[in-house]
Amino acid sequence: MRKTLFIVTSLSLAVLSACDQPTQTGSNNTSAVSQSKVEQEIAPELIAAESKKANDFFERVFEESLSRNPEFLTYLGRKERMGEWNDLSAENAAQELEFNQQYLQQLTLIDRSKLNTPTALSYDLLKQSLENDIEDYQWRLYNYPVNQMFGIHSGVVSLLINQHRITSVSDAEAYVQRLNNIQPLFDQLIESIDARTKANIVPPKFVFPHVIRDSKNLIKGAPFDSGEPSTLLADFSDKLEKLSSMEESPLSDEKKQSLLAAANKALATSVKPAYEKLINHLTELETTATTDDGVWKWKNGDQFFNVALKRTTTTDLSAEQIHEIGLKEVARIHDEMRAIKDKVKFDGDLTAFMAFMRDDEQFYYLDGQAGKDRYLSEATALIDAMKGRLDELFITKPSADLSVKAVEPFREQSAGKAFYQRPSEDGSRPGLYYANLYDMKSMPTYQMEALAYHEGIPGHHMQLAIQQELKGIPKFRKFGGYTAYIEGWGLYSEFLPKEIGLYADPYSDFGRLAMELWRACRLVVDTGIHTKKWTREQGIKYYTDNTPNAVSDAVKMVERHIVMPSQATAYKIGMLKIIELRENAKSQLGDRFDIRGFHDEILKYGPLPLNVVEKHIDAWVKAQQ
Repeated sequence: MRKTLFIVTSLSLAVLSACDQPTQTGSNNTSAVSQSKVEQEIAPELIAAESKKANDFFERVFEESLSRNPEFLTYLGRKERMGEWNDLSAENAAQELEFNQQYLQQLTLIDRSKLNTPTALSYDLLKQSLENDIEDYQWRLYNYPVNQMFGIHSGVVSLLINQHRITSVSDAEAYVQRLNNIQPLFDQLIESIDARTKANIVPPKFVFPHVIRDSKNLIKGAPFDSGEPSTLLADFSDKLEKLSSMEESPLSDEKKQSLLAAANKALATSVKPAYEKLINHLTELETTATTDDGVWKWKNGDQFFNVALKRTTTTDLSAEQIHEIGLKEVARIHDEMRAIKDKVKFDGDLTAFMAFMRDDEQFYYLDGQAGKDRYLSEATALIDAMKGRLDELFITKPSADLSVKAVEPFREQSAGKAFYQRPSEDGSRPGLYYANLYDMKSMPTYQMEALAYHEGIPGHHMQLAIQQELKGIPKFRKFGGYTAYIEGWGLYSEFLPKEIGLYADPYSDFGRLAMELWRACRLVVDTGIHTKKWTREQGIKYYTDNTPNAVSDAVKMVERHIVMPSQATAYKIGMLKIIELRENAKSQLGDRFDIRGFHDEILKYGPLPLNVVEKHIDAWVKAQQ
């Protein structure tokens, strides 16, 4: 799961994906072939001048947008505005709309007909991004800013722990400043919740216990009570210890104690009252919540969901078409699972085999630190082994490193099964593959391979680190994204290692299929909840009836569908398109097909809408011919 964007809109928050996700690139979308012809007919100096003008504009738009987003600055590893949080106010949302309208008007002053091919592509992508942002302003309230998946209540803590690096005294002071600024931030958060409440956009009842529990967890321990240091105090103290041990400009004991005192005060006088106020507000709001789960309950919810599907999948597929694709994929994968069942000579039908895979102790490590450490160690080993096979599949490889990490205790009960966070802009902070080890019964060993390949290598780390390291493309493309492309690549990356002999253990291959089956079920359940008025319980039952996953997996997944409408449809739709393009290229090129060249063509432009990916692959095939 990803959530990084240089311009944040309400719809992007709702689907946890890039806001610059066109379904079509519009009437200005010229193919690479025709654009090359244009370049031949215009003086090179005119093309160079207009292309420079465009790229300078792209850079200005990105940097100006970034400068208004302190959290994303930190996420990229930059040190500006380190003591601040994003502005959640309605006034700021309106101002961002004005900026986007101005940028779109300024973009039209660039003569697209005089741009070189790569710059013309960037022009089209930015234009559609801005048009979508402007159009989606009407949906700015159509999300839940506190929820069990990515709520602000946990997001601020995750950013402080994982992205706010302390390599100087000023960094530590900025950390304390951010602690003090949590109170005004949460006041804005409560105002935004109230605005949604007035629009009858209230989270379903199941959301509240998760958010309230996680919020309470964050104000346990010192200095809030007499227990062990709280989550944030422990993090700040650890970072000060590392700063004290630095050879260059070590932190004096006096300054260290001063910073610790300031942090304790900020936690007690800002963080604690902020969380208590939020908890009280949510506790009261919970009394009005219902068990209606789909966005159909919102005003114009069906229209919103159609837009969300287009942004997420970058296709024109309807909810009904996506639902049917899911049903067909579930049936196909069930057949492949039956073949594995027969291969291992299991006596029973597929339902019994799934129950065996779900319940047998041989497929799970014990709860407790030893089992968790073993899981992390073996996941790391799988990724390291895959690194040694990359030359067989790829030409370009990322420079940034990758680390495997367990989800932090304060949010592990609510967080998803696994996810990835990209490296810092300069690569000094590695990419992170998070494994949620709260319930080891939801992390079977036969799924370990597929998870590691999806979140790590050759999956999200391969794609997103390469994206950031690309040369010659504007930053809005380096740090933006399209969910169907990103998650489609992640799911494709689960399948790819099988083609070089991995998943040799049939149970592990079953795990790969189980992961793919999970994504096929998502197409069925997401559309079922939001267009067919399925209940939470119906969604859970569909997963438990059709997959070998634990009930806890099904509960978390359905709850994710509910608070992130459309997002989970991206995986299978994106994977199916990549495989379709690959098979078409193989059939046309025969022995001349090079899998390494195909993957390079997919990755070398950064994330793109699926229809644009298809045009690039078509042009690549013609070039090979």
